Amino acid sequence: MSQDIILKINGLRAGIEGKEILKGVDLTIRKGEIHAIMGPNGAGKSTLSSVLSGKPQYTVTSGSIEFMGKDLLAMSPEERSWAGIFMSFQYPVEIPGVSITNFMKTAINSRREAMGLEPMKAAEFLKLMKEKMSFVQMKPEFSKREVNVGFSGGEKKRNEIFQMAMLDPTLAILDETDSGLDVDALRIVASGVNALHTPDKAAIVITHYQRLLEYIVPDVVHVLKDGKIVKTAGRELVAQIEENGYDNY
Repeated sequence: MSQDIILKINGLRAGIEGKEILKGVDLTIRKGEIHAIMGPNGAGKSTLSSVLSGKPQYTVTSGSIEFMGKDLLAMSPEERSWAGIFMSFQYPVEIPGVSITNFMKTAINSRREAMGLEPMKAAEFLKLMKEKMSFVQMKPEFSKREVNVGFSGGEKKRNEIFQMAMLDPTLAILDETDSGLDVDALRIVASGVNALHTPDKAAIVITHYQRLLEYIVPDVVHVLKDGKIVKTAGRELVAQIEENGYDNY
């Protein structure tokens, strides 16, 4: 596999509870690229992100996924995270009794342990936290709050992008991150994503609508429909979809 390829999916078929949802997905993502995946409800967009992150409810029946040259399907969800995959969920879960600070400290040190590194020193960790919170305009007192407990929709999404900034993944998967966001929150989240993107990283942005892609501009746009990618083009495809819908694909 070429060294610039981060993710390569071949002939992926997968489903849940015996129902096939993905029906032969092929996708190649290279370093520095942002890919948008669009499609109607029920097309398989969230199933694709769930399979990539390793949700155990989903069963892969055929095909392959390589991440940085390694067999992704052979990895546990934790191993995928340690290897550099991050997923921002459409509906972030609440974790009562766990502060954002302790949650992030555990996540970072688990990854460092998997990489054979010592735990991050407290002063270094707090400095990193302060720096990354500024990316998404989170107030310092947020660090003491329980993870997503009592958060608004915008605060939950902002917290997820903060987590992404802390973990510094190679591949970020944003599953309908724009869901429930007002314009101001959308801009803050998008600016955080853009600030974190580098030529060595890649991102998958899953969305129904054009508005998020006005702020996070994709290099490649795919239409996923009935479990298959039926159209791939440049960013101009976003405007075509907005004007004509998905019926023509």
